[in-house]
Amino acid sequence: IEVMANEVEVHAGRAAFLSTPSIFFSLKNKELRANCVLFDLDPQWTNLDNYVIYDFNKPDELPEELAADFDYAVIDPPFITHEVWALYAVATRKLLKPGGKILISTIPENADFLRKELGVEPRPFQPSIPNLVYQYCLYSNYESAPLMELNPEIPQDD
Repeated sequence: IEVMANEVEVHAGRAAFLSTPSIFFSLKNKELRANCVLFDLDPQWTNLDNYVIYDFNKPDELPEELAADFDYAVIDPPFITHEVWALYAVATRKLLKPGGKILISTIPENADFLRKELGVEPRPFQPSIPNLVYQYCLYSNYESAPLMELNPEIPQDD
């Protein structure tokens, strides 16, 4: 989470956080966080001014006034299937400005699909997420030194 939050703080001016409340609330820069929007289905965030109820099954229902309004998108869907990722791709393309940056967390098996859908590439850094069956990878459509480092918390196969 810390690496992803740092990426946002370094590269974003206004970020869309799609299904990523833990990263949104991990931003240390409160001014930046106030300029970002959390898109999530959990109603516990409705008291926030910069929260939008987001059902990933309905990307076309995102508010039109937020179209092409973000220079950065962070995405970590609750499911890892291509069908779900296709819906997140629709939302991402709607929300991002041309040339906007994307940071994604998902499994390695989604690499080819996400490369085609969103132009992202898998990066060497892998997040440490205890108790998950799969090892997740980070993907981005931009270069970043921290994403090119191996995570010392993850055992590397020789």
